[in-house]
Amino acid sequence: MTTISSSPDLLTTPQMAHPQPLHAASEPEPDDSSSLSTQNTSPCPNPNPTQIPTLLHLSFNQDHGCFSVATDVGFRVYNCDPVREIFRREFGPGGGLGMVQMLFRCNVLALVGGGPDPLYSPNKVMIWEDNESRCICELSFRSEVKGVRLRRDRIVVVLVQKVFVYNFTDLKLLHQIETIANPKGLCEVSNLSGHPVLVCPGLQKGQVRIENYGSKRTKFVIAHDSRLACLALTQDGRLLATASSKGTLIRIFNTLDGSLLQEVRRGADRAEIYSLAFSSTAQWLAVSSDKGTVHVFSLKVDSGSLANNRSCSASEISPPNPSGISSLSFMKGVLPRYFSSEWSVAKYHLQEGLQYTVAFGHQKNTVVILGMDGSFYRCQFDPVNGGEMTQLEYYNFLKPEETF
Repeated sequence: MTTISSSPDLLTTPQMAHPQPLHAASEPEPDDSSSLSTQNTSPCPNPNPTQIPTLLHLSFNQDHGCFSVATDVGFRVYNCDPVREIFRREFGPGGGLGMVQMLFRCNVLALVGGGPDPLYSPNKVMIWEDNESRCICELSFRSEVKGVRLRRDRIVVVLVQKVFVYNFTDLKLLHQIETIANPKGLCEVSNLSGHPVLVCPGLQKGQVRIENYGSKRTKFVIAHDSRLACLALTQDGRLLATASSKGTLIRIFNTLDGSLLQEVRRGADRAEIYSLAFSSTAQWLAVSSDKGTVHVFSLKVDSGSLANNRSCSASEISPPNPSGISSLSFMKGVLPRYFSSEWSVAKYHLQEGLQYTVAFGHQKNTVVILGMDGSFYRCQFDPVNGGEMTQLEYYNFLKPEETF
């Protein structure tokens, strides 16, 4: 295994293993110090694989076709449609993982230790090669890793006040960004090939930093008055959604020029936003919060139109969609902003207080919802009439007796 610190001057230039498609295998900072290690540190298998683990983290892959879960004994990877477990790696006591990030559907994953008995130090990002069932390299830092994002050509590591961008093939440090305190590890990168777009907190409360690496331009946007709570990007990186700690308003920005395109309202009461997700066409935005409700909003502009109308204002790009706008919007200049806000088209009610992560399904007009209790929901919304979503499927993916 190759061990690399976050130092700009790497001791070695390791070559990453070429990613292969996922398979169900047979059961059996810059001033940090640098070091090189070649020993095999493969964890031992879990002696009790039937025990239901404690879920510590979950996330979708880049195309929302799979999701991975980190537990107190290892990790698992699932397919979304149809729902099925692809493979698991469980290491038993001392095998805790606080984070697992997939690279699309290939055999390379990023692991970070976590829980009361972590498998790896929480200040390291371990690159796991599942064909070999071992970590092939690591990135070490002086403080705890708060987030990891993967592209085919980049690894992005988020610390509490820094973001590091590495080249995936040789782990060369390409960019270092200073941020305001970022305990949630907020950061997103575009997923399509080509020049990446990265968004993360800026140096001020409520500020978003937008890095357009293709044009080599940096934009700073004051998105909210209060601190940021959640970020999301379209796959091409042209649209950005933001939510603050108040959790009442979600704002949509054009990442090319930083302009505000749309503002939607989740509700009137303060809420903690857990996740934001664009549909693949950027026609819809889904939002989950601690209120136990998932909202779907209709968007006025898709990211494809931005490519052809870079200088257009939001009103020039497309007219508002009336299905999500308050009937009092004609009095926008008279009544408080609350009454002219754009409301969700559809919603679904879940257990309040439980953390849920949401994404759009590959089936038309569907939303996939993952709960930290192991719940999997697939719901369908009516794009015309809206209202309460219809539940199509439910599973608890952590329970061995559940059949997918």
